[in-house]
Amino acid sequence: MFHVKSRSAVYPRSDVSRLKVPDEKVPWTVPWPDYNPPNYTSKHIRGQSWADPEIGESGFSPRWNSVDGKVNRKSHHGDYELYKSTPLNIIGRTGLSGRGILGRWGPNHAADPIVTRWKRNKQNIEISIESKKPILQFVAIQRKDTGEWAIPGGMVDPGEVVTTTLKREFMEEALNTLGSNEAKKRESLINKFFSNGEEIYRGYVDDHRNTDNAWIETVAMNFHDESGNAVGLFPFCAGDDAANVQWTDISANLLLYASHTKFISLVAEKRGSHW
Repeated sequence: MFHVKSRSAVYPRSDVSRLKVPDEKVPWTVPWPDYNPPNYTSKHIRGQSWADPEIGESGFSPRWNSVDGKVNRKSHHGDYELYKSTPLNIIGRTGLSGRGILGRWGPNHAADPIVTRWKRNKQNIEISIESKKPILQFVAIQRKDTGEWAIPGGMVDPGEVVTTTLKREFMEEALNTLGSNEAKKRESLINKFFSNGEEIYRGYVDDHRNTDNAWIETVAMNFHDESGNAVGLFPFCAGDDAANVQWTDISANLLLYASHTKFISLVAEKRGSHW
């Protein structure tokens, strides 16, 4: 696996430019004695309760490659290497050291709920003229930070079960009804719906925010409304980090945030839908 977006020229929410890393120099196993990328950790994450202190800071003795108290510092890809007590990106060089805007050194764990339904014309499932396969739709949000369309996912809180994160993030970003009377009315349906997910992907995410020492890994799960009578009928309301939310037709023309297009393609393959 090679990351591409993780080597984008300018780091997000900053004017910091990455050192250009050619494909052949991405793996740490390839010698590059003169490799000296810029170091950047955003000031706004320092001192935050959800973020790690700096490496070497008094009282900070993380247990790498393990569950460190409530913080999961394990990678889905196995043990990562350390250089001067600092984790090295499990995939390779990104052209930027430090943490950027990520809270944790090493893996930052996320969860991505892919909620799908069949596209229908009245009661009939629509079939693609091109592929002769049924058209699948998924719930997409438009991110406020980049304007890109994405799966409504988010970060796993310390000690939180991934299935809880998946449900919470979907409700916060797509339904925006968390804690409201409407959410309470539909709580039973929502709980049932989010108890029947199928894992699609578990591992590294090619995200613009990744650095040499901090990166995002996710668990992506598909929650499918076969009849379209459950979540498929819910009124959407964008919230949290979302500017817009909508049902989106799945096809090979999708251009989504980070590695999300890849995750959606895996769902299409699993469901036998148009792509």
